[in-house]
Amino acid sequence: MRAVEENSGGGRPILDVRRLGRMRYADAYALQKDLVDDRVEGRIRDTLLLAEHEAVITLGRKAPRADVAATALPVFEVERGGEATWHGPGQLVAYPIVRLDGARRDLHRYLRDLEEVVIGVLAEFALEGTRKSGLTGVWIGDKKVASIGVAVRRWVAWHGLSLNVHTDPAAFQGFRPCGLEPDVMTRLADHVDLPPGLLLIEVLLIKHFCAVLGFDLPAPPPAPPARFPELPILPG
Repeated sequence: MRAVEENSGGGRPILDVRRLGRMRYADAYALQKDLVDDRVEGRIRDTLLLAEHEAVITLGRKAPRADVAATALPVFEVERGGEATWHGPGQLVAYPIVRLDGARRDLHRYLRDLEEVVIGVLAEFALEGTRKSGLTGVWIGDKKVASIGVAVRRWVAWHGLSLNVHTDPAAFQGFRPCGLEPDVMTRLADHVDLPPGLLLIEVLLIKHFCAVLGFDLPAPPPAPPARFPELPILPG
């Protein structure tokens, strides 16, 4: 298979973005695994998946199963770091499938970069996103708005981050999100007026992901030819 072109004319890596819309978590998880294989073998470029899921809980490696013992939601045990995380309607989930090369071959730096992406999105609304020592993720005041957990295979990172946008505040009841009390979770819509849906936040997240991690987007395709040839304008 022909190697993909990975760099733009400016020498920066190109990021392919796939907007998946509402998608079952199991399907997104299977797609991630396929794309990780493709990225390891150089068949695809670095890729960012954006999705919204039906309600599920994912459980990171070594997370205590007791944190989700009381939930009636489906639970997926996955390879990422971190603890129990809810995914569902109104939440934007971003799955970067990216190779960590050179100075970026540092998981702590990568986690801080993902936090910085969310902090940049919040700043677009004049909100101050903060970090808490020892707790990966992003906070607004004393409330957590974004959760982050990643896995790496042959230095290709996958899994990623979830940002609560229009989520139902009751969604986090019945388990311990990120090992914390349910009431610690917040959503962006509690802090700023937002249009319905996730499109605006998707656009802003792509913008800040490229800025923080140094990507360019692919050049847009050429405009399609005019449906009808232009006719000369003759004097009347």
